[in-house]
Amino acid sequence: MTTYSRTKEFEGATFVRTSFKGAAIWFSDVSGVKMRSVDVDGLDIDSHDLFFGSLVVNGVDVVPLVDAELNRLFPGRELQKAETPEGLREGWAAVQAAWRETVEATPETMVDAHVEDEWSLAETLRHLILATDAWLGGAILGVDQPFHEIGQVFTGAKEMGFDMSIFRKEPPRFEEVLEVRAERQRMVTDFLATATPELLAEKRDDPWGGDWHPTVGDCIRVILEEEWAHLRYTRRDLALLSAPSAP
Repeated sequence: MTTYSRTKEFEGATFVRTSFKGAAIWFSDVSGVKMRSVDVDGLDIDSHDLFFGSLVVNGVDVVPLVDAELNRLFPGRELQKAETPEGLREGWAAVQAAWRETVEATPETMVDAHVEDEWSLAETLRHLILATDAWLGGAILGVDQPFHEIGQVFTGAKEMGFDMSIFRKEPPRFEEVLEVRAERQRMVTDFLATATPELLAEKRDDPWGGDWHPTVGDCIRVILEEEWAHLRYTRRDLALLSAPSAP
């Protein structure tokens, strides 16, 4: 199968009676794409940025519908947008309870299993360690080098100039992942326990060097968004791996 990478040759192009059946699109910009009279049976879209824009299907913006359904499927998810210390504490407790249920229900033989190019449960927990380090340790607390060596870096970090030498090359044991993950969870819990509205309103810098200057509350909301999004990915993939037809 032909792979097109880092190309803009299709921008503004028109495809007529063209088959994209079975094609895969990763980390690409499809904003503003128009599809008319198309066969979409089995079309699978997953976008972390879905809720920052619109997705129109047959004249209906389905983003609010998707958001409401995910809130129904993941009770407490709606609190990722909370503005008060109490709401953020409640939201953090809800997502941690959901993660605890998922981790405890996953057999040891499945913690390193993964679907295609997705992360395994172990890798996902390592990425959440990295997210906590970036947004709590780096952004909020201002630690110069906040990252634990077992953190799982996102795709493209090296190209952004991120220092990859921080991280261990060999994957850690799952027991170590759980230990570091629990430590990072306690850090967030302890921080939120004494957080005030005044503290949440304070400005910070983007830990990834962007132009955004989030508030402390924004940083916590990013952590919550990461937690809920990756919980959804993990449950989706574990269900696929546990299906009778799974390899």
